[in-house]
Amino acid sequence: QVQLVESGGGVVQPGGSLRLSCAASGSRFSINRMGWYRQAPGNQRELVADITSGGAINYVDSVKGRFTISRDNAEKKVYLQMNSLKFEDTAVYYCNVWTSRGPTWGQGTQVTVSS
Repeated sequence: QVQLVESGGGVVQPGGSLRLSCAASGSRFSINRMGWYRQAPGNQRELVADITSGGAINYVDSVKGRFTISRDNAEKKVYLQMNSLKFEDTAVYYCNVWTSRGPTWGQGTQVTVSS
């Protein structure tokens, strides 16, 4: 059983930055893909970025050049550095981790971009 603890959400002005962190624990299995999803009110949950254990990275087009995903395999942590935040980035952000047993979701952390 994997447990995920997220942190780093908050309220920021347009153009500002936030850094999300997600720490995984309790897994007896190797962690494969780690990623971040987000869901805004009335919208479906969408993939923001993910990173494999080998370091391959994927971003949704709307965040390319502004967000950076990284991971610390030894610490079982994944980060999302979000720069140049826009109103449309407002959403609940969820950490997602895959092991050989399947996916696990974090509880979500609110990111609000507001002037």
